[in-house]
Amino acid sequence: MKIVKRKLKTKVKGSGEKKRVGELSLVPESLDDLWHLKHVVEAGDLVYSLTHRRIEEATDKIRPDKTEKKPFRLGIRAESVEFHKFARRLRIKGVIEKGLETELGSYHTFNIEPGTELSIVKTWKEHQLKRLREAEKAVASPDVIVVTIEEGEAIAGIVRQYGVDELFSIRYGSGKGMDKGKREGSKKDFFYTLLNQLKNSFLSTAAEAVIIAGPGFVKNDFFSFLKEKDANLAKLTRMEQASSIGMSGFIEVLKRGAVERLKREERLTREVRLLDRLMEEISKEKNGRAVYGKAQVINALRFGAIETLLVSDEKLMMSGIGEGENEEEERIEIESILKDVERARGTVVVFSTEFEPGRRLNALGGIAAILRFKVSN
Repeated sequence: MKIVKRKLKTKVKGSGEKKRVGELSLVPESLDDLWHLKHVVEAGDLVYSLTHRRIEEATDKIRPDKTEKKPFRLGIRAESVEFHKFARRLRIKGVIEKGLETELGSYHTFNIEPGTELSIVKTWKEHQLKRLREAEKAVASPDVIVVTIEEGEAIAGIVRQYGVDELFSIRYGSGKGMDKGKREGSKKDFFYTLLNQLKNSFLSTAAEAVIIAGPGFVKNDFFSFLKEKDANLAKLTRMEQASSIGMSGFIEVLKRGAVERLKREERLTREVRLLDRLMEEISKEKNGRAVYGKAQVINALRFGAIETLLVSDEKLMMSGIGEGENEEEERIEIESILKDVERARGTVVVFSTEFEPGRRLNALGGIAAILRFKVSN
């Protein structure tokens, strides 16, 4: 994420609470950045971006000449925000408030893609500014492809900040019942197909590293094949043990820290480990230093016991168009909890519900905490 302009002012309310108000101009540079913006832009925000319009000019011709589309800067009051990862765009829909006089009050949709500049004017929440700071730092972090492989099957995905996107899957006959020659031929065909898919994905995603993981020795055999057929790609590839393939294999690789070693600030590895630590503490019935659910978190906060607060992005984004006052009140309450935890020198980690740890956290109420010490309920 590139932040090109900051125009923020600090306003102090009568209660002494400080609010950051103003405009940030941003240029998303990747699919991850679009996902971050999905959790930053809210209903009611004023969003500016360029759009192209064909303006008809007055003329005495029966059939006026076709005019070219010209760029105009429009400002819309956002009503809905949709993240389309396969189309690689963020759609922001709202009513035009700033721009062409003839179009004020009509609806417009911005299609924000990597490289599209936009400006957001709003009262900023601290967790939103923190998210943008992290996205700004993450620009230099390389994409990593994880290939999970076993006998006759391979599933590959790319690790992003919001989760793991599956890139491709391949299945070949296991070779049972074949004679040795046919079995070896089938295996070689499998490896050639996998290598071609991997090379195509490596180029199309602009990835900078590959991890090969899986049970048994098939991963070793494929790595040897890779070194023989594409030495340059092999130099960017690491091997890792995993007991299964697919999503469970991806999670196992993350737990082992393999991606973290390649991506300096890998948020997913942290989420997997934190959730595992939370569940481990919850399982300790008498001495567990963890709580989940809003009521228990608030109780722990009163004692200053929260070391790390875990909250899902859905919990933070729960107020939207068409929802009632109760949902809005709950969102405000959750944001207040975040501020109080940070004031007490605790850490706040927002989990992506695009990925399994975030969905598991949602099943616990969307909010939980790892404690400095045990508290009574």
